Amino acid sequence: MKILIAVTHLLGTGHLSRALTLGRAFASVGHQVRVASGGFAAPQLNTDGVVLLQLPPLRSDGVDFTRLLTASGDVADTAYHAQRQAMLCVALTEMQPDVLITELYPFGRRNLAEEFQALLSAAQTLPRRPVIVASIRDILAPPSKPKKAVQADAMITEFYDAVLVHSDPAATRLNISWPVSDMLAERLRYTGYVAPPAATPHPQGLGQDEILVSAGGGSVGDALFECALKTAALLPDIQWRLLVGGSDAAERIARFQAMDTPAIIEPARPDFRQMLPLAAASVSMCGYNTALDLLQSGTPAVLIPFDAGTEVEQGLRANSLSPLNGIEVVTSGDLTPDTLCAAVRSAIAAARRATDGLHFDGAARTVEIATELAEQRT
Repeated sequence: MKILIAVTHLLGTGHLSRALTLGRAFASVGHQVRVASGGFAAPQLNTDGVVLLQLPPLRSDGVDFTRLLTASGDVADTAYHAQRQAMLCVALTEMQPDVLITELYPFGRRNLAEEFQALLSAAQTLPRRPVIVASIRDILAPPSKPKKAVQADAMITEFYDAVLVHSDPAATRLNISWPVSDMLAERLRYTGYVAPPAATPHPQGLGQDEILVSAGGGSVGDALFECALKTAALLPDIQWRLLVGGSDAAERIARFQAMDTPAIIEPARPDFRQMLPLAAASVSMCGYNTALDLLQSGTPAVLIPFDAGTEVEQGLRANSLSPLNGIEVVTSGDLTPDTLCAAVRSAIAAARRATDGLHFDGAARTVEIATELAEQRT
């Protein structure tokens, strides 16, 4: 089959990372995959087996998702959006996919609705209409107004064959964060969590007995990093290592190093997942991919969910994980060196939690579901 995945990450890189994991799963069993990425480039992510189409990139203006900025920092104008839309539709027409996957839309990315709707409408005009599915994570940003859920339902009804929820329903169901209508319930397909295979410990032992501090692949997390550097002084017997993401990582690293700290400070690295099983503890936000890494590794963890602006998704996820052994949650409002130090000590002292019992084969299950739907086409 031919698979086209449309995704735009605007702040961190989690959306693109998940889309690429799906793409690699399709490619691993012989399918042809193209991922159309509308966010900024993330070269640290694995694109093996996937053709990556880079659209003119966009990012949010911090946590203001109503202002979308170009690489030059300008607000994207009509012509810029038109260029993206044209590239998407050309890719669709050229590829003639059997399966079209829109990541997050129509449950999010409403500021890009015009280009997604153009893509969906173009798919209806192909000689053979593709199977169309939405791909969403375990927890969504709840709709701020009821009409947003109604509008999403209308799009699902008109265009979509299924909605793939990348969660294990034994742990998290969609209705925790989104109103599920009877129509939507009929189209939901839970896949299990979309995660790469659990990482083996780093062959060089990197991360051994360290506190690993991370904030995803985007340019956020400065308050977390600064607090971690101050906390390191309270736990001088443990090596701290900060992994700083984002296009401005070098500038931010230089600023952190000026704080005269014994911590190791370096850019986000692709072998982070291999370092995690060896670590004494992890200190991080609570994005989807980070949460799965922690669940797979069993590493003691302190979660500081991202809650700037109106963001609530990470807080919902962190609260759902907090009953597990070795997981402590500190809100950004309560984050101080003392509270972080206490949380790290508590996480390390807890009994090691089990790493089995949940389904992490969501990528493989997604391939199975898409194949079943494609075979059912008339």
